[in-house]
Amino acid sequence: MNVDRITDAETGGFRPPRGFLAGRTALVTGGARRIGRTLALALAHEGARVVLHFHTSKAEASQAAATIAEQGGTCHLVPGDLADAEVAAALVEAAAREAGRAIDILVNNAAIFAPATVQQTTAAAWDRFQAVNLRAPLLLARGLARQLPEDTAGDVINLGDIRALAHDRKHLPYTASKMGLHDLTRSLAAALSPRVRVNELLLGPVLPPETAGADYEHFRREDLPTRRFPTPENVASGMLFFLGNPAVTGQSLCIDGGAHLR
Repeated sequence: MNVDRITDAETGGFRPPRGFLAGRTALVTGGARRIGRTLALALAHEGARVVLHFHTSKAEASQAAATIAEQGGTCHLVPGDLADAEVAAALVEAAAREAGRAIDILVNNAAIFAPATVQQTTAAAWDRFQAVNLRAPLLLARGLARQLPEDTAGDVINLGDIRALAHDRKHLPYTASKMGLHDLTRSLAAALSPRVRVNELLLGPVLPPETAGADYEHFRREDLPTRRFPTPENVASGMLFFLGNPAVTGQSLCIDGGAHLR
């Protein structure tokens, strides 16, 4: 490998400065609650104008927006059912209109999760998992690229799952959709380069799913190599790492306490 030149503009410190996202505008899908809310708050804390997408959690979305405003940030709200292809395809432009400027950061956080074996998976359930967890991120990333000004760089962060690295027969349609998202991340990174970087966070046992029934299998802390569960704040740190490192694209970062090593 030959490096022919390095300009002053291309060099920098080990960490981006505080507020390094000032001037940027981020759309976070499913940002009203749980991990999505933490990601939205982290983006606002670093100076980004945030557009928070929600489906049914309007009250929680309003509360998150109020929290961001109280902390000196700016947050707009956009509703939409990402299972609807037309809604997903138009959401970035709707967010840009709401914010009054182009979206240059997209965080594909929204997803549906539920247990289902191969025998329990209906055609309708399969289609909904693929629509929300896989098709919507594709349409949203394409929407970001289309409305991005020619002289502006963009970032896409996909929220994946360590199940994408192994099979999970108890959550077949969910796992299949996240495996698709894992491959889509690399495909989009190549297709949208050099203007748009696309990276992925593969999550492990951060928060138990709200839909978990009696058969939900909890990780034991003792079984994790780090002996600690990751937190939503750890996920936000991973997102900010990707946003602050312009040399990285098409990469997947496991935030799982080492669970993928089991």
